[in-house]
Amino acid sequence: MCFVPTASGDAAAYIERFYDVFRSRHTGEPSVLPLFRRELDDEALRAFVLSQDVVYVGGGNTANMLAVWRTHGVDRLLREAYDRGTLLCGISAGANCWAEGSHTDSFGPLTFLPDGLGLLPGSVCPHYDSEPGRRPSYRAAVADGSLPAGWALDDGVGALFLDGQLTETVTRVAGAQVYRVEPDGRGGAEERALPCRPLS
Repeated sequence: MCFVPTASGDAAAYIERFYDVFRSRHTGEPSVLPLFRRELDDEALRAFVLSQDVVYVGGGNTANMLAVWRTHGVDRLLREAYDRGTLLCGISAGANCWAEGSHTDSFGPLTFLPDGLGLLPGSVCPHYDSEPGRRPSYRAAVADGSLPAGWALDDGVGALFLDGQLTETVTRVAGAQVYRVEPDGRGGAEERALPCRPLS
């Protein structure tokens, strides 16, 4: 399982937390892909990414992360890994990146970012319940077409997609939900809460 901490600028404390969690569980073989002090040439980088069963992307600045990935060709490698069956996942910026567009604070104020890897159709909005302004700002972006219809996620939920289709939603926080947000055809947006299976 590979942690990709690009969105945090490869923050050392974030990397250490990742290792601490996996060392304590004695499960799998954790690794980290740093890009700000890259040590692998292109061939070794490709071999490393494609050898992973799981790629987990951390939170931080979505726009900066996507720019760094494209500079190093990681965007293409992640698509190749996805096509080979690697599980791609993440939180916050690490959830935003997989879709066509996302809702982000990468530029300071909350806004839309019509730019992502496009592995998932539509858009993503994280922190739907925990950051003031997220819900109305995302709904407005979907309503006026700045972002395509998509999924809004409260903190503590997970959404599993297979071949671009949502197949399961889970939660570790009572009351937290995943929402489908779409234009309502009258200049606004409507959201539909999806049932989430509680994780024990």
